[in-house]
Amino acid sequence: MTTDTKTLNPLAFCVRTLLRGGGQVMFQCNAWTGLLFLCGIFWGSYETGSPQVAWGALVGVAASTVAGFLFSNRGCAPTDGEQGLWGFNGILVGCAFPTFMANTWTMWLALVICAMTTTWVRQGFNNVMAPWKINSLTFPFVFMTWLFLWCAREMTGLAPAGMSAPTDEFHVVSAFDSSFGSLVVYWLKGIAQVFLIDSWVTGIFFLAALAVSSWVAAVWAAVGSAIALAVAIIFGVSGASLEEGLYGFSAVLTAIALGCTFYKPNIASAVWCVIGTIVTVFVQAGMNALMAPWGLATLTGPFCLTTWLFLLPRFKMDDRPLPDLSEWNKLND
Repeated sequence: MTTDTKTLNPLAFCVRTLLRGGGQVMFQCNAWTGLLFLCGIFWGSYETGSPQVAWGALVGVAASTVAGFLFSNRGCAPTDGEQGLWGFNGILVGCAFPTFMANTWTMWLALVICAMTTTWVRQGFNNVMAPWKINSLTFPFVFMTWLFLWCAREMTGLAPAGMSAPTDEFHVVSAFDSSFGSLVVYWLKGIAQVFLIDSWVTGIFFLAALAVSSWVAAVWAAVGSAIALAVAIIFGVSGASLEEGLYGFSAVLTAIALGCTFYKPNIASAVWCVIGTIVTVFVQAGMNALMAPWGLATLTGPFCLTTWLFLLPRFKMDDRPLPDLSEWNKLND
């Protein structure tokens, strides 16, 4: 998917590139989507008293995009930059660092370093995964953020603030408010938590942002969060996790990925997508338990793992040849 840049001045081109970086977190090469994502991030961050998360998102997407420009035509394809593919891991790093670490100047320096590194790590992971016709998704963000959060246990300049204490004991309290209004709030928070924002209003922003680019993606995001909420309730996960939407965000990404990004929308891909979304909830629970002894959040790891598992078979969902699932911008042309 190519874009015409001749009509844009350098400033407009840079702004569009950064905004597309935000949009690509949910597979949307659309600057308006990215802008609405940022609006939702700022709203939710200030609403919850964590404005540094919003500013971290801006710093992260800028740093990772600059990292791509530094190696443009030396391995980082300029077309990736135009489509926002240099920025989506960085914006997630920018949301995560202020969420899990204290607001110090050393944290901001580490944020820039980590965000820039995700662009190069993405290229490396994509090279490794190319023979299997899949790509790294948001795993560069997950991998590098885990490494830096582990550093926070050892470096006083990266003091943990929102990280859980390491534990190998599990006492799940599944009680929660099951009123209809509360369930709607949990459902919307599941969408907002893609960017680590605990706000149902942000969830509305994100649905609107997706609808601007693709109404199908917006529908699958809504369905993915609803499926995750239902499965989590049926199997009795932690009530606190339900109320914060923590079982929804990876399922949202899986639903968009399988429902309308890597496969063309049809009945067969819809069934495959629903199954994948359900499995994501179990992967989420398993990874929560796996990471608890280190006190680390799973981030979007469950989405990455589940989506890889459901892409690797390369099943035919339509009359095309076996799809190349390594680049989402080329699949739905």
